[in-house]
Amino acid sequence: MNAGSARNIVLVHGAFVDGSTWQGVYDVLKQDGYNVAVEQDPTLSLEGDAAATRRVIGTQDGPVVLVGHSYGGAVITAAGTDPKVAVVVYIAAFAPDEGESVNTLNGNSSHESILPPKDGFVFQDREKFPASFGADLKPELAAFMADSQVPWGVGAGGRSITKPPWRVKPSWSWSRPRIG
Repeated sequence: MNAGSARNIVLVHGAFVDGSTWQGVYDVLKQDGYNVAVEQDPTLSLEGDAAATRRVIGTQDGPVVLVGHSYGGAVITAAGTDPKVAVVVYIAAFAPDEGESVNTLNGNSSHESILPPKDGFVFQDREKFPASFGADLKPELAAFMADSQVPWGVGAGGRSITKPPWRVKPSWSWSRPRIG
């Protein structure tokens, strides 16, 4: 499969948000002539999220560039072994290796903005959300995202990866540098 010929792009969002966070990227890619699908994770478990991603990959008519942000990186790592996936791209995302999970990459610690689990789900503190998750967003958008955040299943971060596709497929990673 020629990765350079992939015109299908599947975008996978991170924890606490939904696929609408990709709208700006979606608009640019569509304008450039790509076929773009935005996957919606249920964020209950890594297995369920990877299965949802594989369903979207399956609807594509050729090779796929699979892109993940934040927790979406773990999802594309789990789903990226699909034969249609030509390239995996990590945007400020977790890229776990074999035997690693989001929790192990985080050192099994919780970020100070994440509230204690309740009924099997976690949220980010609404007041801390803009600084921890949306520091580079307009304040109004970060506030909206804090108020519309999606609950994240506590089990989603604990599942280990078995076969990371970035070891055998072309892959790219981008993280923005810390400021301050």
